[in-house]
Amino acid sequence: MNTAINLLGEKEQALRTGRLCSLMEKAGIVCALIRDNANIYWLTGRVFRGYIYIDTRLEAPLYFVRQPNHLRDVREGAVHFIRKPEQIASMLSEASVTVDAPVALELDSDAYSEAVRLAAVFGQLPQQNLSPVVRLARAVKTAVEQAMLRESGIRQSYVYERIPRLYHEGMTDIEFQIEIERASRLEGCLGQFRVAGSDMELFMGNVLTGDNADTPSPYDFAMGGEGADPSIPVGANGTVIKPGAPVMVDVNGNYTGYMTDMTRMYSAAPLDSRAVELNRLSADICDALAAMMKPGVEAKALYEKALAIATEAGYADFFMGHRYHAGFVGHGIGIEVNEQPVLAPRSRDILEEGNVIAVEPKFVLPGLGAVGVENTYIVRAEAPAERITNARTDISLLD
Repeated sequence: MNTAINLLGEKEQALRTGRLCSLMEKAGIVCALIRDNANIYWLTGRVFRGYIYIDTRLEAPLYFVRQPNHLRDVREGAVHFIRKPEQIASMLSEASVTVDAPVALELDSDAYSEAVRLAAVFGQLPQQNLSPVVRLARAVKTAVEQAMLRESGIRQSYVYERIPRLYHEGMTDIEFQIEIERASRLEGCLGQFRVAGSDMELFMGNVLTGDNADTPSPYDFAMGGEGADPSIPVGANGTVIKPGAPVMVDVNGNYTGYMTDMTRMYSAAPLDSRAVELNRLSADICDALAAMMKPGVEAKALYEKALAIATEAGYADFFMGHRYHAGFVGHGIGIEVNEQPVLAPRSRDILEEGNVIAVEPKFVLPGLGAVGVENTYIVRAEAPAERITNARTDISLLD
């Protein structure tokens, strides 16, 4: 049993906290309290119930742990075990840490009651929001994070290459997805699908076939679908997979705590020429955007390029949906889906080296279904970006 609270190692943690503290200083934030699971994992390499105290004037974080109670740190006095957050202020004082500035909180993920309670610990009201700052910090992946993403990409690609053998005639989309999920889990997929944003839900992915692809969803995903139940209205809905109907597979790529995002097309019989054309067009858009990706490029320019290619090909009305059009063509990815940068027409994001971006130019044709590919890329110093989801992009026939 590894009892170290920091599983990243001092050097890697220093890289991440250093970037966070630099951005905090630019935002006028001196100290912050972190409780969100994704952010705790990013800063330590593990999830625990509790809080991380970050102060730009301290050399390293301090930890206030509620559960589990066996975690330790090489630095004496770095880990404090608490029953309630109200103990944090006095413990900081006993450790000779003076809280003389507003303590920023993750106001995008903290419930209002939780934010008020945590601010009151320091005799304050909720003031500064750390969430945009930590999102920006996490958007640039270290070499260690990039290696974990490459590993997820390799393993996800291996599962996708096996998908045709998982099909049998008469399957519904839900039955097919279950078999894909099983293969993913046996390959080591963790199953956890973390999505940034409070209004986003998904189990392990999205499998769409036929007209169900044209069913709008309340969630801000590229594709919709009715879902199996109104409680999670997205994705497969029990449609029988028919020969000649495109089958879009977009399932979980979380094999390391860091997710890759990949979509590929399958069919039980040769597809209509329009589906083949759109699949090729989608792959071409991915290639065109990858060739543009380098530090300093505006994220919105990538969206504009994708839309221009779709428009020139005569498919603008079906780009990123039909009855409902998603307002983006790509998004950052890592610990969560929908990280920064976002490739959208009004995005203010500027690409940086180390960004990891999922590009998903997809189309929905009524009477045919959804068609398109999705790939995950690492932005490098020079274009093109590195593609880390390398399963074949043509339409695979189901066995």
